[in-house]
Amino acid sequence: MTTTSRPTDPTLAPAPLFPGQAAAPPGPCDLTGMYLMHHGFRRDLDRLVRAAAVTPPGDRRTWKALARWWRDVAALLGEHHTKEDELLWPVLLERADDAGRAVLAAMEAEHHRIDPALDAVAAALGDLTSGTDVVAARDRAVAAFRDLAALLDEHLAHEERDAVALIQAHLSAAEWKKLEEDGLAHKPAPPLLFFLLPWVADGLPEEDLAPFLAAAGTPVAVMMRLVRPAYARRARRAFAHLPAGVAR
Repeated sequence: MTTTSRPTDPTLAPAPLFPGQAAAPPGPCDLTGMYLMHHGFRRDLDRLVRAAAVTPPGDRRTWKALARWWRDVAALLGEHHTKEDELLWPVLLERADDAGRAVLAAMEAEHHRIDPALDAVAAALGDLTSGTDVVAARDRAVAAFRDLAALLDEHLAHEERDAVALIQAHLSAAEWKKLEEDGLAHKPAPPLLFFLLPWVADGLPEEDLAPFLAAAGTPVAVMMRLVRPAYARRARRAFAHLPAGVAR
């Protein structure tokens, strides 16, 4: 279950701590949306590693479902990093000291180090869905997902500890909200949006989702209910070889 640090200073935003999250530095900005995305990336890389290891190399139907699932997750990850690089880090660079600028340079460098791992996953999944040397391709897929999971978790933890501290130190709540409205929290177009909504909620108790849904408004809550069944069917196909009830 998610824990939430309630700061004694009423000007500070509550700091949610989702499973796997490294830190939640206090400050005026409500970073729940960022933390939800981080939770989703960690959760999916964990189950993708496990699914790749147990899915038979010749089960092209399941590999196609996994590849389609990964396509959408990779799109969300790419957009998440692009928005940070284009909208968030430049603002902080103008305000940070030398130590802060070093953290931001590391954030951008880590994004670039993740790119080859993404390419390796895509290449292995491409071979599996096309039926090309599937035994070797499955081994490459497992290794690629493991490498990516390690790189991404290290990056997200670094971001949660150090980059978030810069956000909280240099941005007001109003400035953070404006950045989100300007595109940092931009919602993708359908059908990726219909994947994103239940994906963000996946694996979290309803009580943890209530504040998020309340802030998002009634239309988002209604859409969430409508798209969850299709999302669940996709998850069952993609993770068909994981034990029932295990991160599915």
